[in-house]
Amino acid sequence: MKLAKKIALVIFVLVLVGGIAAYLQYRQVINYAKVTVNLTQEKIFTVPAGTGRVALEDLLVKDNIIEQGHEFQWLLKLRPELAKMKAGTYRLQPEMNVEQVLVLIASGKEAQFSIRFIEGNRFSDWSNILRDAPYLENKAKDATQTELYAMIGYDGEGLLEGWLYPDTYSYTAGTADTDILKRAYQRMKNSLDEEWAGRDRDLPYKNAYEMLIMASIIEKETGIDSERSQVASVFVNRLKKNMRLQTDPTVIYGLGDKYRGKIYRSDLDNYSAYNTYKIDGLPPTPIAMPGLASIKAAAHPAKTDYLYFVANGTGGHTFSHNLNDHNRAVKVYRQIEQKN
Repeated sequence: MKLAKKIALVIFVLVLVGGIAAYLQYRQVINYAKVTVNLTQEKIFTVPAGTGRVALEDLLVKDNIIEQGHEFQWLLKLRPELAKMKAGTYRLQPEMNVEQVLVLIASGKEAQFSIRFIEGNRFSDWSNILRDAPYLENKAKDATQTELYAMIGYDGEGLLEGWLYPDTYSYTAGTADTDILKRAYQRMKNSLDEEWAGRDRDLPYKNAYEMLIMASIIEKETGIDSERSQVASVFVNRLKKNMRLQTDPTVIYGLGDKYRGKIYRSDLDNYSAYNTYKIDGLPPTPIAMPGLASIKAAAHPAKTDYLYFVANGTGGHTFSHNLNDHNRAVKVYRQIEQKN
């Protein structure tokens, strides 16, 4: 009987000691979960597809986000919901603790990046921006024009110039640049279709594409919202009177890399499809990506009899009804230029 009591006592002590040890281990792991990670600034951390518990720990240790230790794996065993990591790229902050990092990775809420395309940019500008964007997969760079157009769903004729909607686009790591172009194209197409359907009915455009061309010219001529419809009225009035548009931005676009920062008389004298001093009507394609405000101005130009405009030296333009008034405005502008 005494032996049985001794055995029971030993078992009790062992269980008690084991329980205390387990509790202490549990508390250690719980406390570990609240330990702040080793970051002094934001870090972009990628979890590759197929990453398991041990591999995740190795990645975190390798990037010096956490210290090597047995607590990490014990935490995943005690909190199995934290072990359901999802592949992706995550934005880790210095104030986060180990638990918060694991919760984020298990949530699948990947880091969002953004890319901004400004009104008036050309397609070549967009290509450069896309090429330099972080964590973006570059598919457009090596694609032929036919392949690129197929990838983004562009079914129009001619260049993609003008067909992309300027805005800020968000994306996650690994997104293809063609996906962003596809979104931008669809937005522009929808916006153009909507504005074309509600346009004024006395406009000299054969189709929506010609209105897009006009919008791109307006975009390059002025950045002042209140002037856009007036600029549009000048060009619309000239088209109706079979006058040439004579707008410098189209000439500049036609020069391409030959543009030297200034338009020379020889540039105006040489024929090109974009030299609106030499051609009748609109150029063959847009010359930039217009914003919605310019598209609206092309669809609803102001009701004026203006035929000319010139910069006024303060960021805006002076509009004129006839050549004499225009020449006087040009003279005033040149005097302002000479003073500056």
